Amino acid sequence: MFIPYVLMLLFVTCLFGEVTVPTTFAESVSAVPVSRVEVVLAYQYRPREVEIKKDFAQAGLTNVHLQYARMGQPPQNIGLGRDVPADKAREAIRLAIKYNLGVGILLPERLFPPRFITIASSNYDDTVEYHITQDTLSKLQDPALSTEAFHRLYRDITSAVIDPKAPKVRY
Repeated sequence: MFIPYVLMLLFVTCLFGEVTVPTTFAESVSAVPVSRVEVVLAYQYRPREVEIKKDFAQAGLTNVHLQYARMGQPPQNIGLGRDVPADKAREAIRLAIKYNLGVGILLPERLFPPRFITIASSNYDDTVEYHITQDTLSKLQDPALSTEAFHRLYRDITSAVIDPKAPKVRY
């Protein structure tokens, strides 16, 4: 008779412990704005890896994974997840311009996890590439854009119908 009461008390204690501990824990932990940044750089940047990671960290992008293309220049593209804050997205664009000689292609956010950034990825073919002009890139870099406005513009640019008569541009 004593054992069922002890088991019941243990069960109730565990039940309330499960409910209250995560709630309290979640209130004190802030969400990480960007979960991962993957960057492919030209091989010439390999000796500067520490400097480059420091540059990304100063921009608030700490979980950076660098890879190096053995030959040639990686594609000048960038892909952003739908929940990347606008200020971090602008920093990623700035760093892509600095280390990858520019941004001329956007990859749609639907291809990526919500808080993910990729710079110079060769994992995507031309069916999902959206070539942009310098004017369009400057619109994305506008510091007045909120995160919602930034992603609305990004989605508008990367959901436009690609003209089948347009010349194929390869990197």
